[in-house]
Parts: sequence; C-alpha cells; structure tokens
Amino acid sequence: MPPPGEGGGHGPAITQDDDAAAVRTGTPEPAPAPGRSGRTPRSARAHSRTNTAAGVLLTPFFVLFTAVTVVPIGYAVWLSLFTEKQSGLGFGGATSVFSGLDNYTAALGDRAFREGFWVLAGYCVVYIPLMVGGALALALLLDSTLARARRFFQLALFLPHAVPGIIAALVWVYLYTPGLSPVVRAMNSGGVGFDFFSSSGTLPSVVNIALWEWLGYNMVIFYAALQAIDRSVLEAATMDGAGEWRTAFGIKLPLIRASLVMVSLFTVIGSLQLFTEPLILNQGGSSTVTSTWTPNMYAYTAAFSRNDYGLAAASAVLLALAAALLSFAVTRLTNRKGAKA
Repeated sequence: MPPPGEGGGHGPAITQDDDAAAVRTGTPEPAPAPGRSGRTPRSARAHSRTNTAAGVLLTPFFVLFTAVTVVPIGYAVWLSLFTEKQSGLGFGGATSVFSGLDNYTAALGDRAFREGFWVLAGYCVVYIPLMVGGALALALLLDSTLARARRFFQLALFLPHAVPGIIAALVWVYLYTPGLSPVVRAMNSGGVGFDFFSSSGTLPSVVNIALWEWLGYNMVIFYAALQAIDRSVLEAATMDGAGEWRTAFGIKLPLIRASLVMVSLFTVIGSLQLFTEPLILNQGGSSTVTSTWTPNMYAYTAAFSRNDYGLAAASAVLLALAAALLSFAVTRLTNRKGAKA
C-alpha cells in the first residue's frame, strides 16, 4: 500500500509543500462569536464593572435622597389624611381619625390660605425680575473689559449671602424701625418719609431683604458661566466690529442660557418658600405681616400655634404641588424657547 499522503485514499494527497504553504499564509483562527447583546466577553465584563462602580457611587446619594426627601414627603402626605380629635367631654388624649381629603378642603376653603398665594404672586412679580436681571447685569459688568478690581467686587457682592437669613432679617428690621434706624433718620431729615412696615411698604421691604441675601450668590453663578465662554468667540466678535452691548446681548447671553434657566428656576422655587423674612417682620412689629401672610407661615401657625398637624401637612403638600407645577411650566417654556432659537 502506498504510504499516507502519497496517492492513496479517497481524497487528494497532502504534501509537505502544502503544509508549508498553510503555515506561510498564517490564516487566523475565527474570533469568538459575540453574545446576543453584541458584546464580546471582555467588553461585557468591563461593562458590568462600570455598572457596579456607578451603583456603588450613586448609592449614598439615593440613600440620602430617600431619607431627607422621599420619606418626609410621604409622611407629610400620610399625616395630611388624619385629624386629631378629642372626646366630647374633653377628657383624655387626642386620637388620630382618618379624614381623607378634609384637611385639603379646609385649607383651600380658608381665606387666609388663599390670600397667602396672592401675596406670593405679588412677591414673585417684583422679586424675580429684579433678582435675575440684577444678578445678570452685575455679572456682565464684572465680565466686561472695562471692569476693574473684579475680585474685590465679587467678594463684596457675595459676602451678604454668607450671613444667615435670620441675622440678615434682624439687621434689616433694625434699619427699618423708626427711632432706631439711621437710615430712616437720614430719610426723614432729607424730607423723604417712608414707612417700611406699612401696607404699601411691607412687600418692598421683604423684597429688599431677599435681594440683599441672594443677589451676590446668583451673580457668582452667572459670572462663572461667562468666564467659561471661549475667549476666541468674543475676540472674533470684536474683530467683526461688535461693541460691548452687541457682544453682551448677542453672544454672551445665548451662550449662558443654561445658567439663566437654572437661576430662574431656583429663584421661582425659592420665592414660593418665603418664610424667614416676613416672620421676622411680623415679630418686629409690622401690623401688615400677619401670622398667615404666606402659605409657609400659615402651615407654621397651624402646626405650632393651633396644634393642627393634619391641616399644616395638607397646606404644605398643596404648596409643594404649586411649586412643582410652576417649575414644570417654567422648564417647558424655557425649553420651547430654546428649541425655537
């Protein structure tokens, strides 16, 4: 019989030359087939490690968010569905009775609670344009080529934000009080008489305190966004003949639109939470600012003066819903304008 590979068998003989040719061609082995997800085993392992690392890093955030946001909101909603009632004779402790939506009906039916939202509406109309416009104007001035001593003015404008809100309100109550305030004394000596605690002066007084506290903070946000703009874009605009006003409103403002939307949204939410400034004015002798002047003050009074925690929780939930709806409207409006632009 012929030896293997030299003419015998049922197929073509494989010679030594053929073996050498196969070695020279170096045909690679087929790669392992990817899984159903389109990833190789190595990329799948890397993706799994990335997901695990992201989950570990995000876990503290979700734990804190659940503990300080989700749980309190859930407890407030639960508490708003119950009412504390005592026996007809008044003996014994109070018992919690499920009342459904009665607390919400009572809050909405209370004229003081409804008027608090009108106060907030007037406050927002005055405060939000002054806050956003003033902070933006200051940031543009500091970012302009004509500005000098930027660090000093940044610190000077931001410093009031470092003062706690209660301390700031107490300082301004002193400055508003006739007979004590050097500001009121100087105004009276100049023939300008203005009562900061009157019905027409209370709202401007509260707006002034809030502006003093938060104007510098929002200015820093706008200034940081302006500093992040590519300087080559501004230099190109200058070379094309654009002046300071054209550069500010035609180039800078569109490029910091995201910061403008964020500051506007936070200002709206903060306006609805108005509490500290009017509370200090109420305790400082203002007859216009009552204990239910804003919805937050209404909830505070219901809880700690009337011991009606169900009504306080219901009013707080209604205020939170109003803030959520207004925030959603502001976000949709700004996104729609951005898409058109």
